[in-house]
Amino acid sequence: MRVVGIQVSPERGGRAGFSVEFVGDGGEVVTVMCPQDDAGSLNRLNAIAKAKDMLRTALAADEALPAAGGAKAAFREPLPNARRAHDRDAMEEQLEEGLEDTFPASDPVSIATSTIAKGHSRR
Repeated sequence: MRVVGIQVSPERGGRAGFSVEFVGDGGEVVTVMCPQDDAGSLNRLNAIAKAKDMLRTALAADEALPAAGGAKAAFREPLPNARRAHDRDAMEEQLEEGLEDTFPASDPVSIATSTIAKGHSRR
């Protein structure tokens, strides 16, 4: 994969950190979540360097895993999400986070739909 683009997106306005996406020439995307540090010093400019550092660490760990216990030791079951675990508090927290991330939006969230009747002509 040859990286042709990098996109940095703030998580919760940068308070939770940044996600860095490395886009490949074949449409591949590698996303690295960089959590905000205690000092709050992570920003758009240094998030890319942090993501590259995290990838280097992950690659080094991946190379060490087969020696530590074979390929089976490298895989584990996926963690359950809030919906599967029926965790209403976590789902509410995720909804609030999503709303915070999209506020202020140009159009408010609406459950109603509007339709325009066809067949009427203006006179």
